[in-house]
Order: sequence, then structure tokens, then C-alpha cells
Amino acid sequence: MRLRGYRPVQVWVPDVRSLAFAAEARREALALAEADRHSDDMEFVESISALNSLDDQA
Repeated sequence: MRLRGYRPVQVWVPDVRSLAFAAEARREALALAEADRHSDDMEFVESISALNSLDDQA
């Protein structure tokens, strides 16, 4: 492979088999699910963004 211009690279990735990884993945998934329940927050952000866009055009 080196003759074809490639070089070896070592990459460290999380161990998806560990209990700590599973716990963190679960915590993040629950946080995302909870965020989806608060869709009115996103509507507020989008309305402000729309107002800012109108101000920029003036």
C-alpha cells in the first residue's frame, strides 16, 4: 500500500462495548428525546430568526 501512496494511521475510537459508553449513549439519547418534546422552543428560535432576516433586508 505504501507503494501506492498510502501510509498507516492509528485511530482511537470509543469502545462501544463498554458500560460507560452505553450509559453515556443512553443519557444523550434521553436528552435528545426530551428536547424533541420542547418543540415550542424551536418555533420561538425560528420566529426570531425570521425577524432578524427581515431586519437585514431593510
